[in-house]
Amino acid sequence: MITVLVVDDSVVVRKLITDALGGAPGIEVVGTAANGQLAQAKIDQLRPDVVTMDIEMPKMNGIEAVRELRKRHRQLPVIMFSTLSAAGASATLEALSAGATDYVTKPSNVGSIAESVAAVREQLVPKIHALARKGPPPRAPMRPSNAPPGRPAPTLRPAPTRPAAAPARRGPAGRVDLIAVGCSTGGPDALTKVLLGLTADLPVPMVVTQHMPPVFTKMFAERLDRSTALSVVEATDGMELTAGTVYIAPGDKHLVLLRKGTSVVTQLSAAPPENSCRPAVDVMFRSVAQLFGGSGYALVLTGMGHDGRGGAKVMRDAGAEVLAQDEASSVVWGMPGAVVQAGLADDVLPLDRIASCLLTRLKVGRSAAVAR
Repeated sequence: MITVLVVDDSVVVRKLITDALGGAPGIEVVGTAANGQLAQAKIDQLRPDVVTMDIEMPKMNGIEAVRELRKRHRQLPVIMFSTLSAAGASATLEALSAGATDYVTKPSNVGSIAESVAAVREQLVPKIHALARKGPPPRAPMRPSNAPPGRPAPTLRPAPTRPAAAPARRGPAGRVDLIAVGCSTGGPDALTKVLLGLTADLPVPMVVTQHMPPVFTKMFAERLDRSTALSVVEATDGMELTAGTVYIAPGDKHLVLLRKGTSVVTQLSAAPPENSCRPAVDVMFRSVAQLFGGSGYALVLTGMGHDGRGGAKVMRDAGAEVLAQDEASSVVWGMPGAVVQAGLADDVLPLDRIASCLLTRLKVGRSAAVAR
């Protein structure tokens, strides 16, 4: 049984979350707290497997609570409960930077309490199961977590089967002209760390699909643009790809690429979701494969589910290389794990080695002056 502590200053929201989780198999709400200060004591007392945390609360808000919690509980999953607004997005990204694990958005424009409960359940339950790493097995293998000091370890799952080896490539590696990145749960922090390791003179553009709702992707791009050496933008229709710029797929739109004369431009698509996602990594990867073939390069970072696996196969079939984040450094090894288990990864690396790998790989086929 996965135990959950619900932290929110609103009695209505606490009941909403408690009701949403009450009917979920394998999950038990063991307590509630009205602010971050009370939450600290409840965590020590109840030792929950997962915490849901509101952002705006009296005495100690959610961001402050996460910072305090991380001093003593480094691995306890914390899911922020955010509003779907610019202020909510900004605060959520701040909470993720402070150490929160993931987030869900509060229901908006919902007609009834029952619909609100269902909406919260749909978002929260899969994340709780994935982050607690107990209960029903996920679609892709995941590593059991280490328990925080002072409390029992979660129930361990059987060891995953050995990943399938990617078929050996023939001939020397060619030049890379575009990097395509897919990520989800844990992705904001992982992508930030990768971009911080890259230089402003990156000789290729980068396109990114991170599973995020509208507004959040714009705030995320702006935050990355301020904190990294690269130019980072939320993609809009008709942007010409340029070296050293990162294009983030906007929430609720697929990102695809089109050839326009000698240039490649972005195009947003409202096509149906794939893998229950829009934007979807698979859509972007297929587009990259069609335009760039073997000069594309796929990177799959931490995330729930298996989005990116199908697209990674298309890219690899077109001659592109595929790099996956390793299990130990992933918050959830769903997406990269699905790629690895399918035998599609040319390499599997810990997060702290990915940026240097990319920089080294980009030197192939370029003069020292260009790829310095």
